[in-house]
Amino acid sequence: MKINSIIIDDEPLARKGLKEYIADVDFLNFCGEFDNPLKASGFISKEQPDLIFLDIQMPKMSGIDFLKTLSHPPKIIFTTAYPQYAVDSYELDVLDYLVKPISFDRFFKAVMKAKERMGSDMNQKELQQVANDHVFIKTDGKFVKIFFKDILFIEALQNYVCIHTTEKKHIAYLTFKNIEERLPSDLFIKVHKSYMVSINKITSIEGNEIIAGAHRIPVSRNLKEDVVEKLLKGKIINR
Repeated sequence: MKINSIIIDDEPLARKGLKEYIADVDFLNFCGEFDNPLKASGFISKEQPDLIFLDIQMPKMSGIDFLKTLSHPPKIIFTTAYPQYAVDSYELDVLDYLVKPISFDRFFKAVMKAKERMGSDMNQKELQQVANDHVFIKTDGKFVKIFFKDILFIEALQNYVCIHTTEKKHIAYLTFKNIEERLPSDLFIKVHKSYMVSINKITSIEGNEIIAGAHRIPVSRNLKEDVVEKLLKGKIINR
């Protein structure tokens, strides 16, 4: 596991020292350096680094104030010459607080915390994905387990839905909205007021229809632009 890291510090010598430390740790990947938080904000939003080595006292905006502006911040290790901010920093759930001058031993302990925390977060996410890979629906008087990977598409039929899987169809007395809320948006896409399709099962788009297996599913006019954008963005190979 490589941890993509950036440095935000207004002191060139501090950035140089941290870059050298990062280069000596095999699981750290240096992705950029910035002399103030405002210059880094666009990069963070676009590239989403895993870890920021963040100075506190900087011109224009402090590291603490900048961190408070991030709605989904990466892991943070503060690097500062001022020990008095330590209490405030831990209230922001930062990984560690390094006081300059920073020894390599102290730096390494901090990044090991980052590695352990990220490994734990990844394991938790994988467990959650495994636990959330299916739904139960009541059909024919019994509860049937249906795995997301087996679903081709879902069709709304008046007061119930038909779930088309690779093996069979399941009829359940559910509203389309109810099942739409239970399906993960990264796996399924609504293409019509009455249809949701498994993204992984789509083989082609032809005019106003999506092909999934042997099925042709209509795409509504008002949703087509969003559907095409989600399915094709970054995946078209042009000449």
